Amino acid sequence: MVITKKANGNELLISLDGRLDTSTAPQLENEFKDGLNNVKDLIIDMEKLVYISSAGLRVLLKAQKTMNKQGSMLIKNVSQDIKDIFEVTGFDEILNIESN
Repeated sequence: MVITKKANGNELLISLDGRLDTSTAPQLENEFKDGLNNVKDLIIDMEKLVYISSAGLRVLLKAQKTMNKQGSMLIKNVSQDIKDIFEVTGFDEILNIESN
């Protein structure tokens, strides 16, 4: 998975490309661990994300909990396959997902 970050003041845009699964979730978790300090608006672009596993969902949930304390988190450009996973797991009720 390729993670691209772009900071603009208190806003952080993270673009994900590939698969967010057991082997790549720790990579994203490490980005969030230190990278969310002073971030008020976290935007996660999933346009090029092709798969997400339960490990990936756990990382997103942890980031959402952090952002609930310091600002907001938005997930955008979600494919139908990943949107289906969010709906089946109930994550569509937890996460702020921008519809296309």
